[in-house]
Amino acid sequence: MRLDLVTLVVAEYDPAIAFFTDVLGFELVEDSPSLTDDGRPKRWVVVRPPGGGTGLLLARADGERQQAAVGDQVAGRVGFFLQVDDVDATHRRMVEAGVEFVKPPRTEPYGRVAVFVDVAGNRWDLLGPA
Repeated sequence: MRLDLVTLVVAEYDPAIAFFTDVLGFELVEDSPSLTDDGRPKRWVVVRPPGGGTGLLLARADGERQQAAVGDQVAGRVGFFLQVDDVDATHRRMVEAGVEFVKPPRTEPYGRVAVFVDVAGNRWDLLGPA
C-alpha cells in the first residue's frame, strides 16, 4: 500500500505546472483532458518528484468554496514537506528562481529546514540533513 496522489487546489493549471516542474524540478507525468461531474472541461494534471513517490494532482479551483481554499488548504500551517539532500544549495537555487521563503534555513534536531510558499500560497518545509 502507498499514498499515490494528494490534491493541491490551484488557481490555474499552467502557472502551477511551471512552478512545480521548472522551479522545484518535479516531473509532469500526466496532463490529460477530463470533465467535471457536470460535463465542463477540466484537466487531470499530475506532477511527481524525480524518481517517483507521492504525486500532486493539480486541480484548478472550481467554484467559490474551492477558490477560497487556494493557498490555504491547511489553514496557514506548513502542510507539505519536500526532502532534499542539500537545503542550503536548494534554497539558493529557489531564491534565484523567485520563490518566496518565509523562514530562512535553520538547523533543528531533525535537520536543516526552511519554509517556502508555493505558487498557490501554501507553506512548505524544505527539509534536509543537518
